[in-house]
Amino acid sequence: MDALRYILMKSVRYRSLSLLTLAVTGFSGHAQPGSFSSDSIIYKRVDSVDLYLKVIYPPSFSSSDTWPAAVYFFGGGWKSGTMHHLLPQAKYFASRGIVGFLVDYRVYSRHRTTPFEALSDAKSAIRFIKKHTERFHIAPNRLIGIGASAGGQLAAASCLINGYNNPKDDTTISTALDALVLFNPVLDNGPGGYGHERIGTQYKNFSPLHNIRAGAPPTLIFLGTKDELVPVEAMEYYKMTMERTGGRCELLLYDGQEHGFFNFRNRKFFNETLLEAQRFLTSLGYLKADTD
Repeated sequence: MDALRYILMKSVRYRSLSLLTLAVTGFSGHAQPGSFSSDSIIYKRVDSVDLYLKVIYPPSFSSSDTWPAAVYFFGGGWKSGTMHHLLPQAKYFASRGIVGFLVDYRVYSRHRTTPFEALSDAKSAIRFIKKHTERFHIAPNRLIGIGASAGGQLAAASCLINGYNNPKDDTTISTALDALVLFNPVLDNGPGGYGHERIGTQYKNFSPLHNIRAGAPPTLIFLGTKDELVPVEAMEYYKMTMERTGGRCELLLYDGQEHGFFNFRNRKFFNETLLEAQRFLTSLGYLKADTD
């Protein structure tokens, strides 16, 4: 973020940052997973494994309304990680009126699976959520994908990749999402890109960077300029290609920051990235503008 923009927005952000911290942490300054009403639901059974998603409801949730929703995919290189990685982000956006779905998916450390199974699970989760929009009281055309690192790849690939569907899924249900918010996503899985040694020649049908097409959802990407896994040039190319196909793609670069700079432990950039995501989602009509 450049200095002039920061100065112009600083007075507005001061209050927003304070409210954001309280929404996510409570008064203790630590994440409290029980702060909001939530449910854990099995969305898929495969190979004797139950896969869950956790639903985070807004404090003001009412079944008489229809709510925008976000599906969250954790990072970990398709090797590790848990659904709670993006819980602080989900809690904040729940405080703003977005129902959150934290998705578990198979990873190598726990299930000895490949990135392909992870994508299959991500698609199954999206289909489950879309199939049950009335149950969750969410709007079917206001589903946001939010992902970090490999989770960002899963969110984008669910919109762009046709294959890697579970044979038990109802494939008449699209896995396209209506907007994407991606934190240092590993979108280039081709030669020289992240994970290519595991993906091999299938990158042509797996890598979001190699499958951008017209109709891709509006996308916001956060990236540190010293990210050791995601080159700035790759994300600049992603943005350029999105725009050439008529899509909207914003790329926000954070000078000197490394992979994972947005995580909750780094409160400054955690707050800044969430407020930028809030601005982006407000511009799309998924959030109301903060007029206070």
